[in-house]
Amino acid sequence: MSFINALIQPTTIIRCLMSRALPAFVLSLFCVVLAGCGKDSKNTPKDTPSTPAPTVAPTITTQPASLTVTAGTAANFSVTATGTTPLSYQWRRNGTAIVGATSATYRLSTTTMVDNGATFSVIVTNSVGSAQSNAANLSVNPPSGPGAIITAQPSDATVTAGQIATFTVTASGSPTPTFTWQRSNDGIAWTTLGGATTATYTLTTQATDDSALFRAVATNTTNTAYSQAAALYVYPPTGNPNGHDAVPVAARAEDVSTPDHIIGNGTPESCTAEAFIAAVAQGGKITFNGGTKPFTILLNRPAKVFNDKPDIVIDGGGLVTLSGGGTTRILYMNTCDSNQIWTTSHCQDQGTPRLTVQNLCFIDGNSKNQSDSDNGGGGGAIWVRGGRFKIVNCRFLANVCADSGPDVGGAAVRVFSQYQGLPVYVVNSTFGGTFTYGGVGSNGGGISSIGVSWAIYNSVFSYNRAIGNGGNPAQTGTPGGGSGGAIYMDGNTITLSLYGTLIEENTVNAYGSAIFFVSNNHDGTLHIENSAIRNNHGGSWYTLPGISMHSDTRQEIINSTIQ
Repeated sequence: MSFINALIQPTTIIRCLMSRALPAFVLSLFCVVLAGCGKDSKNTPKDTPSTPAPTVAPTITTQPASLTVTAGTAANFSVTATGTTPLSYQWRRNGTAIVGATSATYRLSTTTMVDNGATFSVIVTNSVGSAQSNAANLSVNPPSGPGAIITAQPSDATVTAGQIATFTVTASGSPTPTFTWQRSNDGIAWTTLGGATTATYTLTTQATDDSALFRAVATNTTNTAYSQAAALYVYPPTGNPNGHDAVPVAARAEDVSTPDHIIGNGTPESCTAEAFIAAVAQGGKITFNGGTKPFTILLNRPAKVFNDKPDIVIDGGGLVTLSGGGTTRILYMNTCDSNQIWTTSHCQDQGTPRLTVQNLCFIDGNSKNQSDSDNGGGGGAIWVRGGRFKIVNCRFLANVCADSGPDVGGAAVRVFSQYQGLPVYVVNSTFGGTFTYGGVGSNGGGISSIGVSWAIYNSVFSYNRAIGNGGNPAQTGTPGGGSGGAIYMDGNTITLSLYGTLIEENTVNAYGSAIFFVSNNHDGTLHIENSAIRNNHGGSWYTLPGISMHSDTRQEIINSTIQ
């Protein structure tokens, strides 16, 4: 039987037929007919029925997440679930079904503030059961408008110790920005000021506040903006508050009620250096209209008096600071300078022009670039020769002149050749006042003169320094100088009169820590009345504490402290 089965195996028959070279269609027919050969219906395996998969109720595997958005933007919620498909979804808002929200995601395309605090959940359902998600919270913030922008910067403030300084800033943005203020001593580290939460910050100043920086911080929901830093300058008071000596009429302030020149038109910016220099060149009475707050005019060259012009009165009204910027002298008058026009044949003894500076501050004058070969050096802020000169209610702060030289001096002021030997008047004025603002020069950290007398009323000279070395004449191997911490006077038959004046904390390297007063012919007078000279430092050759002078030159000391 097995033999017969082998014979009728399709492959055997096909090989046999092919050996007879039958046509292809005949072979095809045989292959079809014989395809079932060799099968035993009794041995053919039966198909096994499949077991249906079990049905599973939905299970939520990823819950909808809470969201925080800005009003006007979209909120998108999604869920992930497993279970027998198909799964159906129904989203709910605050427990109420949302029409049409029947997919695994739900999008609230444009949120409003009404949506703030709403909850969103979803129920997932199939043929077996359902599952409900956790509720997701929606937080909606107000729409963000333009960021905070500083639109007006705070300005520098200049005050006298004890006065109130005010800084103001303006900012825009939506929502409206809130403010804080910060303070720094170096512009790097900033400290937030408690309670300073408006657009204006004020403080009652002290000397220790000088040069501090202040800035405003404006904040809204979009951003934070910082203002530029504004500097606070706290200047020493003008004059000696304890000086009450009567001032002669000739030494008092000049009347400027009818000025010849008014510089500015109401703003500090309108009071320019060029306008000031031009006004001085024309002569006459000069005032300023720069507003109601103190301001500074920065010069890049000295203002120069012309000798053929009317007498000069410069009145700053207590608001104006003239600054040399640390690079230039501020004011110059010289009756013997042909460039300023000779008006007499005796330029060293002529009565005009008369120059008065009053109610002004002179700061950062610098005459180091001036040669002293013809006595043209010194006088960091003001240099005067000839005519008459008067100072009333002024401050001289941080002025400098040459560092060395036997006779050069006057970090603030140097004067020569006053008409008929009449004195320079100084009334209710301050030279230095704090270490930061003391004058520095070879001689005369405050004032210096040759052949000139001075009458000084109710004034202060403090923290000035004469830093030359070797005196006058200069000792061998030295550049010379270093005398007269506050005042340096040299010449013949000269007088220094002090009334109600304080001279303290001045320093020298050579002679006269407070005053160097040398009348070469030993004639003249040192008159000190109702004044205090104390705690000055350095030097030698003292006739009186802090005062270097010939012992046989006349001294008149009345109700004064010299120590």
